[in-house]
Amino acid sequence: MKRTDRQAAKPPSSKKSFSKKSASKGSRSPRPKTSRAAHEASEASSARPLREDLVLQASLEAYGMVRHEGRLSDRALDFTLRRKAHLYSTERRAVAERVYALLRRQRTVDYLLSHSRSGFEQLQTTRQDVLRLAASRILHGEPTDVVARDSALTGVDAAALDALPEAAAALEKLPRDQRFPLVASLPDFLAHKFRETFGAEAERATEAMNERAPLTARANLFKGDRAALQKRLEAEGVESQPTPLSPMGLWLNTRINAFSLDSFRDGLFELQDEGSQILGMLVDAPPTRVVDACAGAGGKTLQLAVQMKNRGDLHALDVDAKRIDELRKRARRAGVHNARTQLIPSEGPAADEALAPLKDKADRVLVDAPCSGTGTYRRKPDARYRLSPEDLANHVARQKALLERFSTLVKPGGRLIYGTCSVLREENEAVVEAFLARHPDFSIRPVTEELGPELGAKVSRGPFLRLAPHTHGTDGFFGAILVRAK
Repeated sequence: MKRTDRQAAKPPSSKKSFSKKSASKGSRSPRPKTSRAAHEASEASSARPLREDLVLQASLEAYGMVRHEGRLSDRALDFTLRRKAHLYSTERRAVAERVYALLRRQRTVDYLLSHSRSGFEQLQTTRQDVLRLAASRILHGEPTDVVARDSALTGVDAAALDALPEAAAALEKLPRDQRFPLVASLPDFLAHKFRETFGAEAERATEAMNERAPLTARANLFKGDRAALQKRLEAEGVESQPTPLSPMGLWLNTRINAFSLDSFRDGLFELQDEGSQILGMLVDAPPTRVVDACAGAGGKTLQLAVQMKNRGDLHALDVDAKRIDELRKRARRAGVHNARTQLIPSEGPAADEALAPLKDKADRVLVDAPCSGTGTYRRKPDARYRLSPEDLANHVARQKALLERFSTLVKPGGRLIYGTCSVLREENEAVVEAFLARHPDFSIRPVTEELGPELGAKVSRGPFLRLAPHTHGTDGFFGAILVRAK
């Protein structure tokens, strides 16, 4: 993705501690009537200067909903921008970019402001937030004088922005154990977990986690291959490039609401991170009986349907009725005919009863388990501030329970594929090891045997799929293939 050339403050702990990328795909603008209208509106508004007072007000509202009211960032932005119909498309993007950029660097920004602005912690909340948004913009490369003027900051507040490099130098001098959580902008317990996971690469890993994620599409092979999708997108004014790992993926380089494109409405693609696509590739679903046990809104379900060539029975299960409804809509748009959706209870005898007809009958069972989401912090930066050690322990307990439950659906000789979008060992390798200790009839199939030696060598660590932003440019993903003995 394109970067700005300016960076005001020297990184306190590495050559790239302050990311220059400052946007996210997490918010959706209200859908234009046509993709051509969206493109023309974008072209027209791009020449207009930002109305900084309106952008700041919207940014404060969305940020406040996230940090002071506890709303999810994508929902807060969506709610705010839907009420700001008068904003230009460039202004809407600026709001989303600035809010996400600040959320990614929250601890860093607060530390720097606490040292550059005397009494920062005692200021009124809105005044603090104006300073936070301004400091974040400077740390992402914008000139201090421009940001101060845009933010209507004068006096001691403007002086605080000028003092940010000095505060960054003070941060650089802290001992590593104190500095790392602040530079990584992680809660202390998560910073410790990241250092356990990544070791000497922890700084690189968290730096990549705090950059903007690419907008990635998966071509729907029912309606054309990747090259055909790229041509169609080009005709709609969208530049793209093939993803380096997934043979189905494209990075969309043109900033646009992808959901407004005719190619999306016609079902030619789905938005799906490249790492998620590779996890789906581990299933290698045959056209027989396959179960997507935690289907959600169906991103991987649709991918599995392509693998099955729309034949056989693809059972998409979930505990959330809204997600099942969304899956059905997406399946119709994608031309998927072999998916059987089923709403199941979350636990107890009723859940076991709902699964009884599938017991010992599935050739493949995918358990893409709910998790901490530590691999998705590029897209959901506020999630790091919601996670507690108790939450993590609850995730692990649920993951172990889900593997136990859905492993009963795998027929002799079939495969159980376990995946998460977490980078933490206790949600990944440790869960698999605990399962294998209880189930000696299951064994590990190395992912290189499924993906081939070339791709497999790039994305595996030991026998498992291990992806991370700093090494692969994807979200963080884990995957394991477990084979049941015949």
